[in-house]
Amino acid sequence: MQNSSQFLQQEDPNATKKWAVNLLKECAKAIFEKDSVKIHHILWMLNELASPYGDCEQKLAFYFLQALFYKLTESGERSYKTLVSAAEKSQSFDSARKVILKFQEVSPWTTFGHVASNSAILEAFEGKSKLHIIDISNTYCTQWPTLLESLATRNDDTPHLKLSVVVTDGARGSIMKEIGYRMQKFARLMGVPFEFKTISFFSRLSDLDRDKFGVKEDEAVAVNCIGAFRKLGVEERSEFIQMVRSLQPRVVTVVEEEADFSSKEDEFFKCFEECLKFYSMFFEMLEESFAPTSNERLMLERECSRTIIKLLACGRDDSEPERREKGIQWCNRLLEAFSPACFSEDTIDDVKALLKRYQAGWSLLPASGDASGLYMTWKQEPVVWASAWKL
Repeated sequence: MQNSSQFLQQEDPNATKKWAVNLLKECAKAIFEKDSVKIHHILWMLNELASPYGDCEQKLAFYFLQALFYKLTESGERSYKTLVSAAEKSQSFDSARKVILKFQEVSPWTTFGHVASNSAILEAFEGKSKLHIIDISNTYCTQWPTLLESLATRNDDTPHLKLSVVVTDGARGSIMKEIGYRMQKFARLMGVPFEFKTISFFSRLSDLDRDKFGVKEDEAVAVNCIGAFRKLGVEERSEFIQMVRSLQPRVVTVVEEEADFSSKEDEFFKCFEECLKFYSMFFEMLEESFAPTSNERLMLERECSRTIIKLLACGRDDSEPERREKGIQWCNRLLEAFSPACFSEDTIDDVKALLKRYQAGWSLLPASGDASGLYMTWKQEPVVWASAWKL
């Protein structure tokens, strides 16, 4: 068998360029086939080559090696909980804000969904005086200042806006207090009558019901779901969408990363390949967007590593967080309760203008066939899907 130096000296340049992907696939295949000799040899090679501080391939090897090791030693659940607990204890408003804002500065990964969703929400709210946005997302409210600015400059009377933010974990709960204070201060500056509240004290997103939101009859409602549906168990998703329908929203905006991690528990290799493909693109994007020594990049990569461990090394539980589905799969679910609301030409122009602000490689792709919405692509590969829905 090859040692690590021989592997990197192969004549095939593509194999050398993507050595981490190739080695990791071989290791996952060996695990699936229960080839213990091959498993231990490849793990040794990966351990020799991997580093959380190296280039994209070294980082990819490090974080996936970590997940494979935890799977083989059946220590995934314990290790995942330890890593999540450590991350929550070290997280503060300032650290979270710095990472989010820097990521938005160098990449449209999150701002694409913000621009598309805000445009759809503003169009649905046109002419309405009492507005209620239910925010079930992971954006830390970073998408709302631009929407407040737009409301402040409306031709008719400035409407009253209620923003209800769903908080799904303890770390975000403490951070949201500071965010709420700043949002109220900004709304006063913009001259927009504003009410901010958080919805918490539930263990899982699927525990939410209509009564928790306090929707009033005279309110125009929008439900904003960015990275939210993947927090639900696969079997819980259709029921949750029906709950959203019961809120009688004028618009529902849905943004999800384009990947399918919903394979069955016994389809480990299939899930592994999809996970590896997605995070190879994501890590490559981070490498080309951030400086090599960026602390913000390192924090984003560590967040990814926890998700990779959860997906590959932990047993399935009822919540099954982070099991992404692709746009067409979400469309099939959403069509059971809603109709597609096409993005306007103005929205598409706004998104195109946004993408031009960043480095080359980003583009916009309208959904086709049975899917609806818009895809943002990175080097021709769809990576984020945005959509709007109506009753």
